[in-house]
Order: sequence, then structure tokens, then C-alpha cells
Amino acid sequence: MKTIFAQSVPGRCAWRLNSDAPKASEMLPEGLLRKKAPRLPECSELDVVRHFTRLSQLNYSVDANFYPLGSCTMKYNPKFTEYVAGLPGFARLHPMMAQLEGGADCAQGALRCLYETEALLCELTGMKAFTFQPMAGANGEFTGVKLIAAYHKAKGRNRKKMLIPDAAHGTNPASAALAGFETVNIESRDGMVDPEAIVAAIAEHGEDIAGLMMTCPNTLGLMEVHLPRIVAELRKIDALLYYDGANMNAIMGKMRMGDAGFDVVHLNVHKPLATPHGGGGPGAGPVGVTERLLPFLPVPRVSKHPDGRFFLESNLPQSIGHIGPFYGSFGIIIRALAYMLRLGGEGLTRASEYAVLNANYLKKKLENVLEIPFRNRFCAHEFVASAPDGLRALDIAKALLQRGIHAPTIYFPLIVHECLMAEPTETENKETLDAYVEALKEIILTGKADPQALQDMPTNLPVRRLDETAAARHMVLTEDMG
Repeated sequence: MKTIFAQSVPGRCAWRLNSDAPKASEMLPEGLLRKKAPRLPECSELDVVRHFTRLSQLNYSVDANFYPLGSCTMKYNPKFTEYVAGLPGFARLHPMMAQLEGGADCAQGALRCLYETEALLCELTGMKAFTFQPMAGANGEFTGVKLIAAYHKAKGRNRKKMLIPDAAHGTNPASAALAGFETVNIESRDGMVDPEAIVAAIAEHGEDIAGLMMTCPNTLGLMEVHLPRIVAELRKIDALLYYDGANMNAIMGKMRMGDAGFDVVHLNVHKPLATPHGGGGPGAGPVGVTERLLPFLPVPRVSKHPDGRFFLESNLPQSIGHIGPFYGSFGIIIRALAYMLRLGGEGLTRASEYAVLNANYLKKKLENVLEIPFRNRFCAHEFVASAPDGLRALDIAKALLQRGIHAPTIYFPLIVHECLMAEPTETENKETLDAYVEALKEIILTGKADPQALQDMPTNLPVRRLDETAAARHMVLTEDMG
């Protein structure tokens, strides 16, 4: 497909300024003026509309297709939340309004939304308070780990170790390292964090351990049944327990992290609360804390006067400061609030129940198609499998693309050989799941009968198999680069 630059024809245009419009030379100093016109495509309006319409048709999206990426929770985003976030009172509000003198009186509705969203998330997770400043899940992880560091610093400690399970999301060790911690790997046993490995790590590193980062259910799709003992061991040395909220879609209404012993949690709200899944922005990664981490939360925070008026509170001397601009992605938080209010407690609980039901249904249907570890245990909202009989997960993934189905996550977690990690979410129906199963059955049969045919797929897409290393190191970004 040609780029918009390749479709350019000199002199062709879609729109012209009025002849009486001021010229740039009348508005800018000479030193800021261009020496020559920018190299922009010259196209008609119809050329532009058709080009970007075709581009949109190349996109693979949840609105049009099944997207079973494990751990990413690519579920349908209801359109009513888009409508709510687009209301003029939200969309046209200047982000600095509440910080201006007297401006908070003009932003009471927005401040109330933030205040009530925080209250709902606290009820949902068992946390004491939340900050909305983090702009994504990984940014939320970093924030949470910095809060742990601030807690120990306030106690006069210089703890340098962060425990990370071997099945953790890759952002966990990255966030810990970025926050100045050294990571200590904790090996799994029977698909879960081994409490004996925690005990051994404490014996080796003593009171240099700041905390443990956990995902529950974990990335294998299994609940961490040893959590009570793990919490007890960490409490002995006053190490904190961090909850990676990537898998919260499995436990809404069933388990509150604060009640289970977690001290800090980040939420990828696109996962449990159906907001858009980033794609470079916008994103949001709210972080919740228990009472003992409350003094360290980022500023400003939304507070409430006795007379019911809302305001921004910045008088938190132990705060870690600003993490994101303004108050985070306000429009995304509005979407999450609308979703929670529409579903209510019963609806949020049912969403998790359906997510777990769909995952177990899919796991059961595939148990004779793929090699599934821990097959005798119920999974949560996702499960892992291995490619069978010498086949490669990559080849299976490419063959699914050939059939118009997005592949599951592959090669994660690394502790599962030739791993395929699927999460159907609660929004997919039985017919879609059955079609996915049939596609995998056909792919496995093809791979056993004709391995080369599987390795040649996809053959029906605009691009086939890219050299991903070369694509990253030698990117073609302009039309004249070949």
C-alpha cells in the first residue's frame, strides 16, 4: 500500500486558507520562519479519506476480531463510556483549571469524579487511597516501587533488594531496577511462588529485602495458594508486598488485595475496567496503598472540605512528588468510573466469573490439542499451554494470523516450553471460542502432516515473516529510504 507521500501530486490540495487569512510572516519573527515550504503531501480530500480509511481497515482490533492475548486482557470496550468521557464538561475542561486561584469552584464535577473513583477502587481492592497520576501499568509499577522505597527511607533503612518471581511480568524487574533496587529471582514450584524460596531469600539477604512483587492469579493463570504464609514471612522483616494488577480481571468481587495482605497495588484499568488499551496512549495505571504508605503518595491529591467542596491537596511533606502530569489520564479515569457505575458490584463480579468460565472452557476444549501443564487444576482468567510434538509456538501463532485470528501471547512466561498463553476474557461468546478451538485443531493437524506448510504461513497478509531484529535496527521511516 502506498504511503500518503507517494500519492502526492504537485498542486493538488484538499483545502485552502481564505485569501484574507494572515500570513506566517505577519505573525512570526523572521528568525522563526521556514526557509522553504515543508515537505507535505499534496492530495485531494478524497485521496486523504480513502487512504486513511484503507489504513484503518488494516488495523486488527477488538471491535472486529477475537484477540486472545494472555495477560493483556484485550476485551471489548463499551461505547457508552466513550460517550461519557466525551461530554463537553469533561473533554473541554482545561487540566490546569483546578490549580488556578478560584478554579476549583469551576471544576467541582471533575474533582468529584476523581474522588468517587478513588472511593470505588478502594472498595474494590481493600486499599486505603489511590493516586491517578501514573500514565500506564508500567508507570504504576514504578510508582508503587518508589512508594516502597520511600517507606523504608522514612524508617531510616537503605534496603536494596526486591524479590521477583520467575514467572513475573517483565516490567516487574525493570520497574524495580529503574527505582534503584537489585532484583532477586524467586523460583516457582508447582506453578506458584515457593514459600520455601522466600524463606531462603530472607535467610540469605536478611533485612536488605524491601519487598516482593507478585501477580495473583499469576501469569500461569493459577491462584497463589501459599499467599498467607508468604505474607507472614515478609511481615517478620517488615518487607512490603506489591500487587501487579494485570490479572485483576479474574478476581473482581472475589478477592480484595488489601484483605489478603498486599500493601500497594497498581491497576491496568484497560484490563478489569474496560478502558482503551493504550496503543501508545492514552493509558492509566492507578496505584492504591494501605494506611502506612498513605503519606508518600504523589501530589496533588483530591480532598474534600467539611462543607462538601472538593479541592487539590498538596501539603504532603513525605510525598514522592509528581509522577505524571496533572492528575493522570483524566478521560480514561472517567471511562473506568462510568463502567463501574454501570455494572455495579454484582456486574463486576459477574464479569470476573465469566472471564474465568471462558478460560476454563477453552482450556478443557484444548487439552487434547495442545500440551497443557497443570491440567488437573482450574485456571483463572487465562491459561498456558505448550506447542505439541515438536511444533513451535511461533509457527502456530503465524498460522492463526493466516486464518484471521490474532495469536495468543507466545513465549511468556519463559518457564513454560514453547509457551502459548491465552485469555479469552468475559466478552467473547461460545461460538467465537469454538471457532478458535477448531482453528487450532486444523493448524496442529497441518503441522504434523506438512511442517513446511506451517512454517511458510502466513501467505495471505500484506507482510509475511519479518526479520524482527533487522526491522528494529534498520527502520524505514520515510518514503525515500526504499
